[in-house]
Amino acid sequence: MKNEPSPEAWAEMHRRMVLTRRLEETLGEMFRSGKTRGPIHRCDGQEAVGVGACGALGQEDYVATTHRGHHVYIGKGLDPRRVVAEIFGRATGYCGGRGGHMLIGDASTGVIGGNAIVGAGIPAAAGMALSIKIRGENRVAMTVFGDGAAQTGICHEAMNMAGLWKLPVIFVLENNRFGLTVPQDRQSATGDLAARAAGYGMPGEVVDGNDLVAVFRAVASAADRARRGEGPTLIEARTYRVEGFSTSDMGGYQDPDEVAEWRARDPIRLSASALAPLIGAEEVAAIEAAAREEMERAFQQALADPMPDFAFHAPSSPYAEAH
Repeated sequence: MKNEPSPEAWAEMHRRMVLTRRLEETLGEMFRSGKTRGPIHRCDGQEAVGVGACGALGQEDYVATTHRGHHVYIGKGLDPRRVVAEIFGRATGYCGGRGGHMLIGDASTGVIGGNAIVGAGIPAAAGMALSIKIRGENRVAMTVFGDGAAQTGICHEAMNMAGLWKLPVIFVLENNRFGLTVPQDRQSATGDLAARAAGYGMPGEVVDGNDLVAVFRAVASAADRARRGEGPTLIEARTYRVEGFSTSDMGGYQDPDEVAEWRARDPIRLSASALAPLIGAEEVAAIEAAAREEMERAFQQALADPMPDFAFHAPSSPYAEAH
């Protein structure tokens, strides 16, 4: 099948999903023990979207994400130690410890940043796509955003411009069923968000957001289309937020049976079952164990790293020097 990941590429994406899951679990454990500051937005159960989408891109391609973007950071190849260091405000973090878990960026890997503003990554990616087109580069830009952000005005403006100008941008709508505590059916007049693509002159596609390879295929096809100059694509990846909006979420608004149903379709478990016939169950288990150990080391090393120097250095004044 076209745009099918090789067994090696699939194994690497599986490893990155496990890395992300262990990152989220450890952050949750540390929050409960009072070792984190402020709320942290976890993406447990949504790893296949960020990792599968980024796995279909090249390092030269750009991606913007949201406040819930750890799977995108790890999926695009960021160093786990530096991600953890940034979350905990260490000088070795990607932004020198000044960005925190929602605002990680790294130009060398094409990560143009997470964003704490709902929907803000959408026009950012469209802008990068416009730059790509003007420069005549063989790159694409991608934005991963939620169903809540899909209801914002800036989302529609960016999609309209992208369709009008045939920009090489991929809109990955990570539909996890909730915007904060509000279910999708109370924030959208339609349950089929991908159908909106027709209004902007671009194809829209719905994929199983818990199927790693399905996400990979959809984004790889969209990237091929964008590189051919055929414009943007909207991909609605349907998944579920099995944890709260953030670590400070009091809960109580999700149906326990619904949560249990989605946990039974864990993307890591689904990937492992499908990958095992290709590389062997023992190899899959070894990949997962190594990934968990790698993330444990990342936390140990990052938490031992120094804090940044926050001393204020006033800029020199030409006026003061002249007098």
